[in-house]
Amino acid sequence: MDVNGVGWIAAIIIGGFAGWLAEQFMKSNMGVFMNIILGIIGAIVLNAILAFAGMGFTGWLAYLVIGFIGACLLIAVGRAVRR
Repeated sequence: MDVNGVGWIAAIIIGGFAGWLAEQFMKSNMGVFMNIILGIIGAIVLNAILAFAGMGFTGWLAYLVIGFIGACLLIAVGRAVRR
């Protein structure tokens, strides 16, 4: 099975890297497991939103960029809910 043109193992690796990048960019302090979760879920959520808008992206670079943006959005929403 593929996730946006990348395999499951690649999705976990790319999602972890995207989550780590988002953590560094947003000055958040989370662990490795949470980085992976945020990257993957961020990519899935943002891909669903973009697909609903009629845009679809596949490939490693697109998954990384979308995972990064999605993870940043999840971190921002988490901060807003906590306040």
